[in-house]
Amino acid sequence: MSGSAVANDGEFSHEQQYMSKGDLVEMEGVVQDALGGGQYTIKIDQGEAVVRAQLSGRMRRHHIRVLPGDRVRVAVSPYDLTHGLITYRGRTERGPGGGNFRRRR
Repeated sequence: MSGSAVANDGEFSHEQQYMSKGDLVEMEGVVQDALGGGQYTIKIDQGEAVVRAQLSGRMRRHHIRVLPGDRVRVAVSPYDLTHGLITYRGRTERGPGGGNFRRRR
């Protein structure tokens, strides 16, 4: 059988390698700019690197707001260190009455 995906022992010979969440590199930095389409530019603390990142699905689902100047944690692929996912927004000190937002319904 030429072109078959089944090996002699009955198992598939085409194994696809997927990255797990543990393979991502975690970095911390400060949001510099909020771009269109949910993209952000983040200046990483280690070195002078700038990463373009977007919100992770869980942060989007829970309506976590990220503004320029916020400290964030970014998960970056080891294969492309210029793109990543924002996985955590650090607590920021707001002025008096700055943290009292009305809850969305």
